[in-house]
Amino acid sequence: MYLNVHSYYSLHYGTLSIEDLIGTAVKNGISVLPLTDINTTMGMIDFVFECKKRGVRPVAGVEFRDGDKLLYVALAKNNMGFRELNEALTNHNINKVNYPADPRWNEVFVIYPMGSRKVSQLKENEFIGIRLSHISKLLTSDLIRYQDRLVVMQPLTFLDEKSFYVHKNLRAIEYNILLSRLDAIRCASPDEVFLSSDRLGAAYALYPEILKTTERLLSDCNIDFDFEAMKNKRTFTDNVYDDMELLRKSAFDGMQYRYGFSNKEAYRRIEKELDIIEKMNFAAYFLIAADIVSFSMSRGFYHVGRGSGANSVVAYCLKITDVDPIELDLYFERFLNPKRSSPPDFDIDYSWKDRDEVISYIFKKYGREHTALLGATVTFRNRSIFRELGMVHGLPKNELDNLARYPEHYAMLNRVTRQVFDLARQIVDFPNQRSIHAGGILISEAPIADYVALDLPPKGFPTTQWDMYVAERLRIDKLDILSQRGIGHIRDAVEIVRQNRGLSIDIHQTEQFKNDEKVRQQLRSAETNGCFYIESPAIRGLLRKLRCDDYLTLVAASSIIRPGVAKSGMMRQYINNFHNSESVKYLHPVLEKQLKETYGVMVYQEDVLKVCHYFAGLDLSDADVLRRMMNHKSRRRDEVIALTERFFDNCKARGYPDTVTREVWRQIESFAGYSFSKAHSASYAVESFQSLYLKSYFPLEFQVAVINNFGGFYKTWVYFNELKRQGAAICLPSVNHSQYLTSLQGKTVYMGFVHFSGLEEQFAKDIVDERQYVGVYSSVQDFMERLKPKMEQLILLIRGGAFAFTGKSKPVLLWEAYSYKGRMEDARNKGRGINGFTQGSFNLSWMQGLSCEPSADFKLPEFSTSLLEDAYDEVELFGFPVSLSWFDMLQTKFRGELMSSDMPQHVSQQCRMLGQLVNLKYVKTSKGELMHFATFIDSDGLIFDTVHFPEVLKHYPFHGDGIYLLLGKIVEEFGHPSLEVSKMAKMPLQADPRAR
Repeated sequence: MYLNVHSYYSLHYGTLSIEDLIGTAVKNGISVLPLTDINTTMGMIDFVFECKKRGVRPVAGVEFRDGDKLLYVALAKNNMGFRELNEALTNHNINKVNYPADPRWNEVFVIYPMGSRKVSQLKENEFIGIRLSHISKLLTSDLIRYQDRLVVMQPLTFLDEKSFYVHKNLRAIEYNILLSRLDAIRCASPDEVFLSSDRLGAAYALYPEILKTTERLLSDCNIDFDFEAMKNKRTFTDNVYDDMELLRKSAFDGMQYRYGFSNKEAYRRIEKELDIIEKMNFAAYFLIAADIVSFSMSRGFYHVGRGSGANSVVAYCLKITDVDPIELDLYFERFLNPKRSSPPDFDIDYSWKDRDEVISYIFKKYGREHTALLGATVTFRNRSIFRELGMVHGLPKNELDNLARYPEHYAMLNRVTRQVFDLARQIVDFPNQRSIHAGGILISEAPIADYVALDLPPKGFPTTQWDMYVAERLRIDKLDILSQRGIGHIRDAVEIVRQNRGLSIDIHQTEQFKNDEKVRQQLRSAETNGCFYIESPAIRGLLRKLRCDDYLTLVAASSIIRPGVAKSGMMRQYINNFHNSESVKYLHPVLEKQLKETYGVMVYQEDVLKVCHYFAGLDLSDADVLRRMMNHKSRRRDEVIALTERFFDNCKARGYPDTVTREVWRQIESFAGYSFSKAHSASYAVESFQSLYLKSYFPLEFQVAVINNFGGFYKTWVYFNELKRQGAAICLPSVNHSQYLTSLQGKTVYMGFVHFSGLEEQFAKDIVDERQYVGVYSSVQDFMERLKPKMEQLILLIRGGAFAFTGKSKPVLLWEAYSYKGRMEDARNKGRGINGFTQGSFNLSWMQGLSCEPSADFKLPEFSTSLLEDAYDEVELFGFPVSLSWFDMLQTKFRGELMSSDMPQHVSQQCRMLGQLVNLKYVKTSKGELMHFATFIDSDGLIFDTVHFPEVLKHYPFHGDGIYLLLGKIVEEFGHPSLEVSKMAKMPLQADPRAR
């Protein structure tokens, strides 16, 4: 009998999950149930799925609102009506038009609230809804004569008084106000609680025709979805047969490029994969992915295909990925097989600069009706839930911070914190807001509006209101078009090499890079600054400990560096076993057979699958559920619990000792959320080798590309330091040489204007454009005449050395700038002068009292500046010195007793080292105490690592960025040296001359 039902997908309004809503309906004998969430259909797919499972007939609808004002409730007669509702929501969200005041839908019933329409205005499919609270008004209304146009419309929003209070808190969160200031008009009516069918019918007993009209309307509504058939675009060429022929031709053409004509194993694998692809009707999916890659390559965009898609030889031959599955013994069934419980997808990474153009191409090629970005649902979780509830209850900031950080401890602080804690437990995992998936794109055969309404996030592309879990349930397989800075490094480096050296590089010739001795030496010595995924202190240390210089070892390293493996102690175990492979002791003979390649340690997701299958006797589908649990991609918690019990029961039945079973399970659990598939690790390793090749042979071009992509593990100054170390001459930004981004000419690097703090972007680009079209600037005056800059912008350029080509000092240049400005100012500005003017911390006191119109016999005094002054200017403007190094700015000439390169020869010795802090990692010991791992750069520009134990930190803590004198003992682990610090002090710099 309900026509207006809210779930918690009515964000910050509803209080019932889909499961609770349907469960309550079943318990009370309700066989037909609508879902009419406010201005959204994001819960409809799950609603229909659960209704079918529980034997309830679902009805699809939407409650349309303008702010807090109810416009009408719309119920879809069928799937076509559901599409009409989605199109109306989408039109509002994307085109910013109002919801139709007089909707003209063909397959939708529209119900207006009492008092908003006259019966004479109603169309055939329109009705007036009567709430319980409005029944008494019927006696005095002429509506009583038109009961065939009236329906029951008692909203359902919560179950009881307790959940009504939850609703009020959600409304306060929505409006970001104190609960005490929440107006009743912003909330649902307290009577919107669940009533049984009998009780609801009894309330309308005097008006049986209203009940009959309501029942008739419900009986005319139905909604259903096919949860078995794939919903992706079915064909690429408009013909299934032609799709397979095109895929076959493309795959074998690609085999020639990847393997040559005579590779029998490649031929066998391609044939096998094509057979599975054809049986599962996945040819169009492969061809669409290949089409996207082909377009991007035609535009000169570099990409990386990763994830389980890299298990496919066909994908490798189509250049979707650069991972050779034959080399790594990757099985295709991990990506695509008839028994797989979840849909596969290709993950294709692009540079952050190129990704939007690729996405735009996809929308244009496949049509906006059939294409959408995948949404995401942000839920109430962790600290945010306490902060949002705490704010509406008026908790002071200190209590709010404490409750958010340590909820279990501070929950009992007072009555309010107890109440907040109780509320948090009730709304945990409630949807909080709609967001956007990192890179998922859907291309469907039917219009997207058949399944959901679309939003328009800031990215500017239509986005589904539901998330990847719903897409999976509905069987729409996504493509992940992602972005990362590492690809930008590679793409730009290739282009800079072409510009600077006239060389073209085929960056996809990865086999050449893997076997190049110079590249392997670079990897062996962990000279990986700027290289994707292998430049952090942790991975750099791991590479040295493994003495890694080959592709397969790097693949393993890319996985074991993940937190789950490292935290469990398995990373250390792997390193030890790697160097002592002959003496590895396996927990069980089954594990020896399955984990021989990884020396007895589970490194990849595939290892977990093998252990669960061969050791514990779980079938591969169960093992796949476990794998998805590890990646937080499974919401089937009941299945996970059952799976855990089956794992232990099977092991017991097989006679394994409990200690062995528990240890194996501990290792599996430690992977939760962190482990990679082997193909994923291999994709990362390929990208790492591509970066290494560029860094080995074109170090300056590569480093400039890293700087220009503003990405990497370290701050910008570290990469400029690397440029210096590689022999580049670093020049300050120059109005006659610099671009907006940093540029390279031979071995000379010109810093880009982008590094200026406070310099306006458009002005910086105008400098470059004017120079390109008209010519170089001859002087400050010439620059001012042509660009008419704001004075504060000109001062930034002068202070930053952008006019050094004139050979004049900064004070002289400033004098010329102000003199010219004074001569050119109009009458109303004359005489204002510059008395007392200062810009930033550049001292202009020497100009006080001087007129901008000097007499003919006036002679400008001689002004001296120093490199130290320039360096302090650079620190202020760029964040780091260029004319000098930080070490040159120290008060001391001491540079340490040892350099980084000397450490291997002085293991176990005490020494003093001097280093500039690069990175600091915070770690908690088993006792909960804080310790640090730090990374420094010495005066030679080389990196070294340090360890700071809790007792030392208590007496010698860090005091921010800077250069530190470190006393400690050099220790070594698997050949990787570091300094175990016992004392340290931050070193003082020379005084800033500008302050005098």
